[in-house]
Amino acid sequence: MKKTFIGVGFAVLAILIGSFAVHQMNAPANAGEYDAFAQCLTDKGVMMYGAWWCPHCQNQKKLFGSSFKNIKYIECAAAGSSNGQTLECENAKITGYPTWVFADGPRVEGEISFATLRDRTACVLPSKL
Repeated sequence: MKKTFIGVGFAVLAILIGSFAVHQMNAPANAGEYDAFAQCLTDKGVMMYGAWWCPHCQNQKKLFGSSFKNIKYIECAAAGSSNGQTLECENAKITGYPTWVFADGPRVEGEISFATLRDRTACVLPSKL
């Protein structure tokens, strides 16, 4: 009985350690790395319109990692729908995702690089890039 209890304990411990290791391996390497850059974009009036179901929007979010929380993001997908669009996005005449809108008026549809965002805003990128 005691050996079974110890064996189950080791199995549970191994599962916990394995789960933690998998979580760490799947965490974005750039987690938090771009906080200042993302905040600068928001401070300069840059907004990203997107939809939860859009793979290009997901790629754009992954590029920022956890720093995406600092981006001014507007969800365009109507609640519970992959077809409908929110009134805010209709009024902004958003026709594709993602759409980046800059304070001085221009907009860019599709995924864009950090370099393009930097060039359009003069926000400073981390020196690692």
